[in-house]
Amino acid sequence: MSKKEKITEEEVEVRAAEENVAKELDDMKELSRNTLQKIKENVREEDPKLSPAVTLRSILGGDFLSADLVRGQIGVFLLIVLFSIVYVAFRYQCQQDLITIDKKEKELLDAKYRALSSSSTLTEKCRESHVLDALKNNKDSLLHVPDQPPYIINVPE
Repeated sequence: MSKKEKITEEEVEVRAAEENVAKELDDMKELSRNTLQKIKENVREEDPKLSPAVTLRSILGGDFLSADLVRGQIGVFLLIVLFSIVYVAFRYQCQQDLITIDKKEKELLDAKYRALSSSSTLTEKCRESHVLDALKNNKDSLLHVPDQPPYIINVPE
């Protein structure tokens, strides 16, 4: 065989391989078009409807939260969130009020003790014996202890 014949045989083989590759590429393109067409036919924008049986597996898996269900119940979800926020806010306010009440009760108890102490001190200073001692110690005072008993004055009616 000559060189020319070898080149032509190699060229023929290369061209045959190229044709086979081109043919396989066309087959793959056709297959991908068919597959894409089937996918487009099967794809819908709506979520599939739920089966009537809601199982624990579907709940834990999150399958029951389809878009239709969530969209239909969005008002309920918002209401639950609102009530939760209000509940937490009222509980916080109640705790703050209880703290304030405790502080005020402590202040009231302290004020009662101070009033009782002041009243006791005043009662002690107002006793007759203490008043008499104070009069004796104060020489400038015009007040003194009477020597005679009080007079009884009868007034006719």
